[in-house]
Amino acid sequence: MAVLSHRFQAIVRRMSNTLARSGRSGVLNTARDFSCCVLTAAGDVLMTGDSPPIHVMGGPDLQARSMLDFYPVPRAGDAFLHNSPYHGNTHAADHSILVPVVDAAGVHRFTVLAKAHQADCGNSVPTTYMASARDVYEEGALIFPVVRVQEDYEDCEDILRMCEMRIRVPDQWRGDYLAVLGSARIGELAVLQLADEVGWETLDAFANNWLDYSEARMEAVIRELPAGEAITTTCHDPFPGVPDGVPLQAKVTVRPEDGMIDVDLRDNPDCVPSGLNLSEASSRTAALIGVFNSIDAGVPHNQGSFRRIQVHLRENCCVGIVRHPHSTSVATTNLANRVGNIVQRAMAEIGDGIGLAEVGSGMSPSEAVVSGVDRRHGAVPYVNQIFTGPNGGAGAPSADGWLTMSDLGSGGTLLLDSVEIDELKQPIVIHRRALAIDTEGAGRHRGAPGLEVEYGPVAGEMEAVYANDGSINPMMGARGGLAGAPSAQLMRNQDGELVELDICGPVLVQAGERLVARTSGGGGYGDPRDRDPEAVAQDVREGWISRERALEVYGVVVAE
Repeated sequence: MAVLSHRFQAIVRRMSNTLARSGRSGVLNTARDFSCCVLTAAGDVLMTGDSPPIHVMGGPDLQARSMLDFYPVPRAGDAFLHNSPYHGNTHAADHSILVPVVDAAGVHRFTVLAKAHQADCGNSVPTTYMASARDVYEEGALIFPVVRVQEDYEDCEDILRMCEMRIRVPDQWRGDYLAVLGSARIGELAVLQLADEVGWETLDAFANNWLDYSEARMEAVIRELPAGEAITTTCHDPFPGVPDGVPLQAKVTVRPEDGMIDVDLRDNPDCVPSGLNLSEASSRTAALIGVFNSIDAGVPHNQGSFRRIQVHLRENCCVGIVRHPHSTSVATTNLANRVGNIVQRAMAEIGDGIGLAEVGSGMSPSEAVVSGVDRRHGAVPYVNQIFTGPNGGAGAPSADGWLTMSDLGSGGTLLLDSVEIDELKQPIVIHRRALAIDTEGAGRHRGAPGLEVEYGPVAGEMEAVYANDGSINPMMGARGGLAGAPSAQLMRNQDGELVELDICGPVLVQAGERLVARTSGGGGYGDPRDRDPEAVAQDVREGWISRERALEVYGVVVAE
């Protein structure tokens, strides 16, 4: 079983390498905002690799089963484009390609899935995040509910032409489509080759045993946890369509005697007239992330271990099961981060030594989708999401927060953009990127600080679309830890004056103006006065916190 588990991991790595090296847009080839996985023929998640957890923990199974609903007998050579949040996907910006792996006798054996976040998915404004959209119609994205884009390994050109007419930079999208398709085909070929080597019966037996083993591992870990129940709350900042914000709660119950954990999200508001709503995939996945962040990291992430976590959702709930036509445009970030954060904070309340504080949240201007016309070499339109400044990671029972965590949904898998590469690809200048001093959530183990980023267009104007959170309701600490500093979004005008911006874009940036972003700090874990004084002194030496904060918050006097 160990040998075959590594072979399947290698298949997922091959798929990921294909996508990273052939993706056209920076969101793929620079930030690596994509995921790959292998599923059983029945749609159980088998192997996920190093993928953003929001993509692969609670959605690929729903997508694969939707494929079987529409195409009960998939054939070799088929490939399906799927981005419908109403049929198991996260949100419309995540284009998935599903390829059934079919043996020589025509029997469907496995499914491979490659998912890639798009720089443009046909929205009514140049972004994949339409946070202000009142419904899917205002959002405007092209929706593909398991649409066959290849038959007998040949493209269905009608569908591709539709995409190219709707998406603003069609050559970039076509390149990304080929990268995702190539990734899935690489996975298909690798599974077929492995079956030729060991036989289908051996692979079927492995899949069953691997899922059972993973469930047993999860059960054993839960049986060692303290029994308990906790209800934690949070509130998303005020936003278009939700002027009072979105209050949320999670009820988490650990039942060691049964080897089970329950997460109940049903007592939450109905769907809202905004793009904040979570799809079923995002709701379930956010809860799973919160649990997996809180326990032994060695438990495999697959359908076997997922069996030991019951996530209770209800229909027409903003963090439940969305129904058409409610928009889920930002379903992988804002409310998903809030849900996962309160789940892991509830785990921390149940017992010291488990759970986490809250990871920095919000998609600030440092992670905006930027667009405009690049006049450096003619007049070429551009659209791309940049990742210039992540949020701070959460303090943990035995470690400080991860500086480049980004957010809970990405789990630290996204890469921080190179300043030089971003400036080559888009007509922008990044004037500053630095740690924001004294923004960490203080604790026995502190959260990571936020970052400060300042950038603007080279010439002409640039549109930036973002959907921030955490500038009013910051990320909370756990077990006596303090909250991280709030985020901020500002404009530096041509006179150098800083002006506050709305929490949600778009914003038009003229030549000579700059966007200024401060990302969220992560919450701290445990009482700050229990922090090792040498660790506090080291933070001062590194410039993460000031000597004044060391004394005031941690009670540590640091000499010059």
